[in-house]
Amino acid sequence: MNLTSRIATYEFENPLMNASGVWCDDAEKLNEMVQSPSGSFVTKSATPNFREGNPSPRYFEVPLGTINSMGLPNLGFDFYLDYSIRFQNENPGQVNFLSIAGMTLEENLEMLHKINDSEFKGITELNLSCPNVPGKPQVGYDFERTKEVLTKTFEFFKKPIGVKLPPYFDIAHFDEMASILNQFPLQYVNCINSVGNGLYIDIDKEEVVLKPKDGFGGIGGAYVKPTALANVRAFYTRLNKSISVIGCGGVENGRDVFEHLLCGAQMVQVGSQLAKEGTGIFERLLKELKEVMNEKGYESIEDFRGKLKSI
Repeated sequence: MNLTSRIATYEFENPLMNASGVWCDDAEKLNEMVQSPSGSFVTKSATPNFREGNPSPRYFEVPLGTINSMGLPNLGFDFYLDYSIRFQNENPGQVNFLSIAGMTLEENLEMLHKINDSEFKGITELNLSCPNVPGKPQVGYDFERTKEVLTKTFEFFKKPIGVKLPPYFDIAHFDEMASILNQFPLQYVNCINSVGNGLYIDIDKEEVVLKPKDGFGGIGGAYVKPTALANVRAFYTRLNKSISVIGCGGVENGRDVFEHLLCGAQMVQVGSQLAKEGTGIFERLLKELKEVMNEKGYESIEDFRGKLKSI
């Protein structure tokens, strides 16, 4: 059974990978991703320097997923760039995704210049959608700002790059963002980041479960799958065919992976359920995906990818 997936000129053994922010913050977790059967991996979204993130408790498992307000804790850009270059040197022919999320346009451009001038041969992900940094709006909801960021990026950046997007909820916003993204030589878009600023309550204590932002945090898991699938489908049908879609949101089993692929995703990321189960989840998901494909008589992902039917 052929599970091969492609982004740009890169080919991956299967479509599974982690979501940035999960199982990728330090060398130990990244090494576990490398040793897992996932098709690839993405690093923690990096800021130029080490960042502690928001105060704890900042992550909480809820019945249908997770809520978090991490605030971009990471070891700093240089660590993730160095790790990625070392990975590609030790594993010829393999590449990973390197995620960055500067607090300002200038910080993003600084990191992009370093990537452009480095030996990194993988794919860069520009995160335009972190909902959990107090006082910092999501760039992906500011269409003019998004266009400015991409315009300045492609004035000099020559390597493969994609963007991570927040969830959109209005057809007009799908149309407007797609029209902007189609103006640039992006390799992919990643749909979706967590649904921002949800609230979960501990009814026994009559209080919130997160300390930052008075308990407001990003929602992930089964709660967000319908929204994630809608965003994957909306951008798959609107973007230039040269721009792939990575699906993320609500993946708990092989049927969920199948649905993301059916909507048009080339790769499928796992976040909340990976945080709960660890990297052993990838073996299970691959087995379950193959079972679904076998039931339906599909021998390759390309037999059904993007072929969601309307009624």
